[in-house]
Amino acid sequence: MENLHWTAVRRVVPELMDVLQRRLRVLQRVHLLGPIGRRALAQAMHQSERTLRAELDVLRQQGLLISSAAGVSLSEEGSALLAELEAVAAAAAGRADLARTLSQILEIPNVLIIEGDSDTEPWVKEQLGLQAAQYLQNAVEDHDVIAVTGGTTVAALARNMPESNARHGLRVVPARGGVGETVAYQANTIAAMLADRLGGTSLMLHVPDRLSPGAFEQLLEDPYIQQRLPIIRSSTVVVHGIGDALKMARRRQASAEEMAQLERDKAVAEAFGYYFDEHGQVVYSMKTLGLRLSDISHVRFVLAVAGGKAKATAIVSAAKAYRIDALVTDEGAANRLVQQYSHA
Repeated sequence: MENLHWTAVRRVVPELMDVLQRRLRVLQRVHLLGPIGRRALAQAMHQSERTLRAELDVLRQQGLLISSAAGVSLSEEGSALLAELEAVAAAAAGRADLARTLSQILEIPNVLIIEGDSDTEPWVKEQLGLQAAQYLQNAVEDHDVIAVTGGTTVAALARNMPESNARHGLRVVPARGGVGETVAYQANTIAAMLADRLGGTSLMLHVPDRLSPGAFEQLLEDPYIQQRLPIIRSSTVVVHGIGDALKMARRRQASAEEMAQLERDKAVAEAFGYYFDEHGQVVYSMKTLGLRLSDISHVRFVLAVAGGKAKATAIVSAAKAYRIDALVTDEGAANRLVQQYSHA
């Protein structure tokens, strides 16, 4: 019924959607980047300053933006209205219907789809992080232990998490070791940042992401590891990205033999150090310390964040491999996924 209402509105006022989307994009960019000057905002949005000035003036007159020497930023009213506008725009653009379709295909109860394709539009990844952060903020409870993986998308979630002290006794932990990756995208770094934003505490796990069998067994006996592993494996909330199998393997400097095995077994997705084929079957697992796939069944809430049309196959694989309670993705991945499903 909701979609029928919007179809009728678009027939009578076809320009309404264009105006809504245009002004919503301005509010979203200001929220992510503000305070920001008009020239920098125009460059970020690939618009002329003249065109942008008209939109900024309207939004300022409505009390949604405020200007200062540092640039333009959202007012309190603008911040409060943004989430409502995003929901309206999602329904009007058909993303709400697309999310329901995706939910049925993937058997994931909660799916949120944002505008754009993070493969081609860098700002979309920040928006993915923002929406996932808001989702997580509403899901956490007092004394939760939140396990986070590394990666650029989960890092965007941590960056965009509003500062809050609404929950007591929160702990944020790395889902596994990750020493050796780019520091900003390591699970340890993300855990510390997210804990700071949520007013909780963090726990570090300073071990390499890849371990030889001998090193793995030796570290299991280390008191440092023995103290941390039970906490990580008792996580109540998991936040993770979903990786393309071969890209992740190359990033972790997999050997030629490992790469050949992944290609031979047609691995398409990676999560938690496990590699899955298109049917969600584990075809390879790394020796890594941290959260195991078997631990997921005991977790109260699992949030996956992944976007870009190139991730469509990986998302399907992950959804078949283990339970996901909520997925935040973008139109690029969602449209490709539905297209693949319709041709299956």
